[in-house]
Amino acid sequence: MTPRERFVKTLSGERPDRLPVVEWASWWDKTVARWRGEGMPELSGTGMMEYFGLDVLHQFWLPHRKPGLPSPAYNGAPIIETEDDYERIKPYLFPEDAVTRYRDVFAKLKPAHDAGQFTVWYTLEGYFWFPRTLFGIEGHLYSFYDQPQLYHRICRDLMEWELVCAEQISEMIQPDFMTFAEDMSYNNGPMLSQPMFEEFLAPYYKKLIPTIKKAGTRVIVDTDGDVTLMIPWLKEAGVEGVLPLERQAGVDLNQIRADWPDFILIGGFDKMVMKRGEEAMRAEFERLLPCMRSGRCVPGVDHQTPPDVSIDNYRIYVRLLKEYAEKACR
Repeated sequence: MTPRERFVKTLSGERPDRLPVVEWASWWDKTVARWRGEGMPELSGTGMMEYFGLDVLHQFWLPHRKPGLPSPAYNGAPIIETEDDYERIKPYLFPEDAVTRYRDVFAKLKPAHDAGQFTVWYTLEGYFWFPRTLFGIEGHLYSFYDQPQLYHRICRDLMEWELVCAEQISEMIQPDFMTFAEDMSYNNGPMLSQPMFEEFLAPYYKKLIPTIKKAGTRVIVDTDGDVTLMIPWLKEAGVEGVLPLERQAGVDLNQIRADWPDFILIGGFDKMVMKRGEEAMRAEFERLLPCMRSGRCVPGVDHQTPPDVSIDNYRIYVRLLKEYAEKACR
């Protein structure tokens, strides 16, 4: 069975010969620097995946902005405050070539992807994430109340552009899954209420997701923290799964699986135990094993591998990941 077949079968609820063995998030720069100091060659991206013996994933985060867009004064600061501000910066949003710039890359990858050698996925910025990058963190939360019409206008413009992107990418290659970057939950749960989600986000998911699914691409939301309460909201909007399922936020994969048997779960492995050695990592895999056996679960680090993990401990993690990926399918 090829790596792509394993991934596709796992997401669809079928039983592969083993689960995918992946690191879906790129490694922290400080983690990479540490490992280079411990003997790893100068590698990045898919080169690191191959170096550690992981299944290869190719991700494409489509660019949502053009050169010249003003930068915020500091991380989380606003770029816009009014509709006039939005009019002023709109020419710097939504690049017409966001997909076509990758035409040659997709053409090069397509034969090997069709042969099943790796998984391809792409990322769109969602209807919580993208407005936040314009309004800033504080202004974004006020904007639901103070500027609902502008909020809807931004999301409508975003959705119409993403519809074109989804159609274009499916003409060049068939991605196996995609993610909406959202980060709309934290350690105590969602950052917005269900009525707010249904008013400001769900309508745009519901218009875009059928086009994405028509291409055979699974739809996943990327949101940190505790997403548990949001799962029924996401499902009703057409979303099929979620990542990274952070354990330190109290997320329990086995409980989610009991409540939502057909929801796709990616991640879930508590990254905080990795520095503690094989015994602690094995105990964590044992905790996850029931969910791994249930289908539609791709186990992995519940965000990025932190820089307190030595390269030797990471190799132990990968060895155990392979062991339990097979054990889950026996």
